[in-house]
Amino acid sequence: MWQAAFHDLLGQGIFNSDGDTWVLQRKTAALEFTTRTLRQAMARWANRIIKNRLWTILADHGDAGASVDLQDLLLRLTFDNICGLTFGKDPETLSPGLPENPFANAFDSATEATLQRFLFPSFLWRVKKALGVGSERSLRESLAVVDRYLTEAIAARKATPSDDLLSRFMKKRDGKGRAFPDDVLSWIALNFVLAGRDTSSVALSWFFWMIMQRRDVERKVLQEIASVLRDTRGGYDDDTGKWTDEPLDFDELDRLVYLKAALAETLRLYPSVPQDSKYVVADDVLPDGTVVPAGSAITYSIYSVGRMESIWGKDCAEFRPERWLSGDGTRFEQPKDAYRFVAFNGGPRTCLGKDLAYLQMKSIASAVLLRHSLELVPGHKVEQKMSLTLFMKNGLQVHVMPRDLAAYAAPPRQGPVVIPTTTAAAA
Repeated sequence: MWQAAFHDLLGQGIFNSDGDTWVLQRKTAALEFTTRTLRQAMARWANRIIKNRLWTILADHGDAGASVDLQDLLLRLTFDNICGLTFGKDPETLSPGLPENPFANAFDSATEATLQRFLFPSFLWRVKKALGVGSERSLRESLAVVDRYLTEAIAARKATPSDDLLSRFMKKRDGKGRAFPDDVLSWIALNFVLAGRDTSSVALSWFFWMIMQRRDVERKVLQEIASVLRDTRGGYDDDTGKWTDEPLDFDELDRLVYLKAALAETLRLYPSVPQDSKYVVADDVLPDGTVVPAGSAITYSIYSVGRMESIWGKDCAEFRPERWLSGDGTRFEQPKDAYRFVAFNGGPRTCLGKDLAYLQMKSIASAVLLRHSLELVPGHKVEQKMSLTLFMKNGLQVHVMPRDLAAYAAPPRQGPVVIPTTTAAAA
């Protein structure tokens, strides 16, 4: 059912395929995603957008005293970033005035219409598709816009190859030594856009919401950023602005261990994809003795797993980044059981873009916190939206204020500053 429902949008891309088709795309993509050059390209695209547009937009809202929907800004930023990395083309949806973009709007509409297929019996959406009515008509019209954009992007990359993902896949060959046809390239590109846009922006929205409630965690993140910048950029001088004239670069971001822990803790409590399904290929028995026959499907709640006391302990509801750090706090440590934390899936289908996602999130989070302090708009209600991705239903309305770095500029005089940990439920 999952593959049939998503076929019109994702085709036989890596998220909607199995068997030999999936293996070929997985192997091809794995060769690219493990390269340092791709991670550096991600950092360059993100930093360019942050420096030239995000910082300006946030500062303008701060000067005007107006609130802004941070979730919307983050969705625009990650969309521009992943399109740049995938197509080598920046749609500039994150620009002053927050312009509408036909491809971005069509992509959102197509995703929303596809979601409708899961809310009703499959025969119903198939009938609506045959008749061309309702959400199926919207899906068809949106996909036409998406297809035109992808066709133009592929043509542009064939004419002028670059170092983007699309150009890299154009150089690859399938199992029979043939170049990927245009429709397969479209599926591959669109799957990457889907994976790289919503997931990171939604995780960042929940991260900023959490640290607005946990200023002790925010202070620790800022202390870590300041410690790295003292090493790489020297002493802080508010007049020169050398700490805040450029976002953190690739090597600086790699040193932000506590920030990565805080992001992982956010994903534990608020996974971007809150549930997943698996298809049973052969009769099997689950560890608890449940028999699952071939042909059945298993849906499990990633959201619930992250909040289970039997897995995470009595403090499972607490937002505590320290659970991801080594004893001395210097290293990020994954759980020994890879299936304990499945926000990035697990096993053979573990997300290839996991490291890129952390890199993008660290780049954006550090850049925002370095220059700006955020306050939730009084009375704004934060709640989850029923969707394939854990969006905030009402967005994230915040007031933006300039950051005073004076408290973090000077190194600690007597060892590290110890901030008492407060217990605050994250739910």
